Amino acid sequence: MKKSMVQAVKQLICLGMVAIVLAPILLTLFAALKTKADMVGTSPLLLPPLSRVTFENFKKVLGDKALLLGLKNTGLILVISLFFNVMFGTITAFIIERFDFRGKKIVVGLFFLGMLIPTFVTEIARFHVIQGLHLYNTIGAPIVIYVASDLMQLYIYRQFISGIPVALDEAALLDGCLYFKLFAKIIFPLLAPATATVCIIKAINIINDMYIPYLYMPKNKLRTLTTFLMDYANAQQGSWQTLAAGIIVIMIPTIIIYIFFQKYILAGVAAGAVKE
Repeated sequence: MKKSMVQAVKQLICLGMVAIVLAPILLTLFAALKTKADMVGTSPLLLPPLSRVTFENFKKVLGDKALLLGLKNTGLILVISLFFNVMFGTITAFIIERFDFRGKKIVVGLFFLGMLIPTFVTEIARFHVIQGLHLYNTIGAPIVIYVASDLMQLYIYRQFISGIPVALDEAALLDGCLYFKLFAKIIFPLLAPATATVCIIKAINIINDMYIPYLYMPKNKLRTLTTFLMDYANAQQGSWQTLAAGIIVIMIPTIIIYIFFQKYILAGVAAGAVKE
């Protein structure tokens, strides 16, 4: 009896957490399917009658040319940032895990010190660096920041490489394989689960980020999906149903990525955390 009650409590807690996560999304979706009259005349917790459900709000959002511009800019930033994150992350982690050199502990300590310092503490210095590199108001500004400021990939790749037997490296070197070929042909392919994990987590963070694009790319032609939504919200004051449709449209890429690749996130983090 006691065990069944404990199970029931656990299930209620899980259902409560699911409700907390899904409720804002459902309320936004309900609003996006309403006319302006239904926004006033029906409860926000309910869908309008099926005869009055409308998709005009979505058509209006999808017909905005700024949305396509934001999608293009976000896609460009995403692809370039992920490429350099993977390249720099794998190479740096391989060097740290497989080679001993003077000052190695200091270098590793500085990497993780950079992860501990809150971003807002270094924001002024970072802004001056971006200006000094003449990247302000260019698409290169967020790319440099996404590649350089988040070292999460280094931790994940180090955990994976530490689980790869050193004997594999030694066997390849004895067969005449150079270090570059060893990394490219043996180590990097074995890091595929870690790479999938890094790409998925970083892709979600980049797509959802509004702060960096807004601060470093204020030009209209450099809008991303999130800055498009912010400008769209200002233009749609009072039109909550249209704004809700815009929010749902911007959420779709992140939701798709998470639904289809969540197993890789969990499997990758778990595999990288266990050292046999």
